[in-house]
Order: sequence, then C-alpha cells, then structure tokens
Amino acid sequence: MNRSLAIKLGLIALLIFLLMIPIIMIDGMIEERQGLRDEVLQDIARSSSYSQQLTGPLLVLPYRKTLREWKTHAKTGQRYLEEREERGRLYFLPERFVMGGDVTTELRARGIYEARLYHSNNRISGHFELPAQFGISEDFADYRFEAPFLSVGISDIRGIKNDLKLKLNEQTLGFQPGSADSLLGAGVHAPLPALDPSAAQRLEYAFDLQLQGTGQLDVTPVGRESQVELKADWPHPSFVGEYLPSEREIRQDGFNARWQTSFFATNLEEALGDCVGGGECHAFKARHFGVSFVDPVDQYLKSDRAIKYALLFIALTFAGFFLFEVLKRLAVHPVQYGLVGLSLALFYLLLLSLAEHMAFARAYALAASACVLLIGFYVSHVLHSWLRGAAFTAGLAGLYAMLYALLNAEDYALLMGSLLVFALLAAVMVLTRKLDWYGIGKTTAAPAA
Repeated sequence: MNRSLAIKLGLIALLIFLLMIPIIMIDGMIEERQGLRDEVLQDIARSSSYSQQLTGPLLVLPYRKTLREWKTHAKTGQRYLEEREERGRLYFLPERFVMGGDVTTELRARGIYEARLYHSNNRISGHFELPAQFGISEDFADYRFEAPFLSVGISDIRGIKNDLKLKLNEQTLGFQPGSADSLLGAGVHAPLPALDPSAAQRLEYAFDLQLQGTGQLDVTPVGRESQVELKADWPHPSFVGEYLPSEREIRQDGFNARWQTSFFATNLEEALGDCVGGGECHAFKARHFGVSFVDPVDQYLKSDRAIKYALLFIALTFAGFFLFEVLKRLAVHPVQYGLVGLSLALFYLLLLSLAEHMAFARAYALAASACVLLIGFYVSHVLHSWLRGAAFTAGLAGLYAMLYALLNAEDYALLMGSLLVFALLAAVMVLTRKLDWYGIGKTTAAPAA
C-alpha cells in the first residue's frame, strides 16, 4: 500500500473517531430528556394517583386468647397457675373471587409530555365459607372474639372515586378509610356484624369499586377460585405479573382479557399463613397479575436504539464515499468527509427533537429525508456528477430504510444487521475485485470541486 492511501485511510479513521464525540453528546441528551420525561410523568401521577394494586377482600377476625401455664414460685417452691392474654387475628380468604372491570383511558399533558391515566369501573363479588368454630381445633372457650371486618388493600386510595358500599348476604354495610390491617397496607375496610361460630356459614359479598390509576392495574387473585375479566379501550396492552390471561382478544379499539386461577396455582393460602406467622410476606404480595397501559412507542427508547448503530452507519457511508473516490479516480478532501459525517450525526439530533412532537415514524421520515437530500445535493458536486450523486443518495436512503427496519424488528435485529453487513462487504469485494490497490495514488487524481 502506498503512502498516500495509508494517510487517507488514517484520516478517515480519525474523522470517524472525532465524529463519535457529537454522537456521544446526543446520546447523553437522549438520556437527559428521557429522565426529564419520567420526572414529569411521576409528577402527574403524584398529583392524581399512582399505579394501582388491588388485594382482597380478606375477612379478618381479631381475637383474644387466654393462655394458662403452671409455674413454680422461686422462694416457696409452690406451684401456681398463671394466666395471660394473647391477641391475634384470624384471616379468611374468599372461596370465590370474581372481578369484572370496564376500563377507559385518558391522556394528561404537561408541556410536551403526556401521561396515560385509566378509570376502571369494577364489580367485585364472591363468597366466604367459614368453618364451624372458625376452624379452631383447640379449646374454643379460651377465645374471645372482637368485631370482624372485611379488608381490601388498595395501593393508592386517592384513586377511589365512589362511595363504597358492601352487600353482605342481605345487608348493606359501609366501608371506612384504611384497611385496618398492616398486612394489606393502604385500603378500606367494612365492619361486619358478629359472626356465629356454632356452625359453618356462607357469606356472600359484592361491592362496586371505581378506581383511577396511572400506568398499571394489578390484581391479587385471593380466591380459592378467582376469575378476573377486564375490558378496555386501550389497543396496546402489556400483560404483566405472574399469570397471563387464559383468554384475550386485542382489537384496534381495545382489548378483552380473562384470568382464571385457583389455590393450586397461586398457593396463596400458604403464602398468607407464612406472612401472618411472622415470616416473609414477599410471596403473598408478589402473587398478582394485571395489565400495563404504557404507550409501547417510546421515542426515547427508539432514538437510543438508533444511535447505537451510528458508528456502523458512519463507517458504511464513508466506505461508499471512498469507493466512489478510488473507482472513479476522484480526490475527496477529508473536510468533505467530515461535512458528510456531521450531517449523519445531525440526523440523530433531528430525530430526537422531532419525535418529541409527533409520531416516531413521521419524525424518522422527516429527519432521514432532510439528511439524505442535503448529503445527496452536496455529494453530487463533490463527485462531479448528478448521476453519481443520485446513486450515492439511493444507497444512503436504503441504509436509512434498513435502520428503520432494524428499530422495528427487535427479535430479528441481530439477524438483519448481520445480513446487511455481509451484503455490503460482498458488494465491496465484487466492485473492487479487479482494483489495483498498489496503483492507487500513483496517477494524478482529478481535483475536488
């Protein structure tokens, strides 16, 4: 390889390295704008209501138990019976838990950022099966029971939009603020009338819950048999949690989803027992499923993914530029390489700024078109031919189209990228198969315009 070719390749490599400086700065700007967007969304949620997790209902029965223990007096050696009182609570999960929800969404904007809120109108019903003597196998006379209550955990009670009324068998009872149990955290509870422990009994319950939240709605399947059905006007649901819907239908105007679980699948009764016994409560709190209403088209995520291909994009464009130079015996100045490279870097800044105000596909088309036309116009003069400029412009437009395809094909991005690089390498090898690389630079090249 002659000295002039080595110097030219070294300058091109140096330019690529220098162009990574503005690329890194734009990448930092993407992270900064994304962080600002997340802060605004959190602020909107703070002013309305956060994501919601519904846990319950649970029937809670506080009790006091008399404990008796024989002890020996330290001085006299006489034995005596000591009595003390222990407080605790019995927890009963529903035999059946049914929830039907009709969800509508709306956008709340602050500046250029938008947060998606949902309003869920839910009907919750089912029944409890209480065993005789509440399932206590010890001396029942040692127990004294306090007023029972029905507790429902709601992670952000600011989202409750209706006056909650509980229908228990034939009675209508009112809910009160607070879950009244630390196990469920925030929520509501309904005091119940005294329960008869002499025989097994069935308690039918039902109540309506209008709930507002931001981003995500989760439900804990507390029933021995649980059925949850949600209908929403959001066409891009992301189903989350430990259980996927058993049935779902996603349409352009919304979705329907149905979950069905049992104690065999959730093991919730054992998880609750471990939590009540002073053990780990993570298993009980983690048994939930739901749906996320977050927009899947994240302009910052796609802009960040696009900029990860910047080095490859610039290298391929410079390679095409260099091929025109060596095949057509043209002299292209490093400054001209640098201007083309800056135009390529500017594409990512245009894409970021436009995507904040319009759909990502439209922003990409506008930013790519502007850069392709600018570079095509400039290259036509550098290469002394509109035909060569048109060919270079067509190739550059093809690269932008391939990049967009890579951004939208997450599962096949590696395969498509590998095939693209292989195809371009093959094209370079075919075009330069008869090129005398040692002879490059020995003949006088035409000056650049």
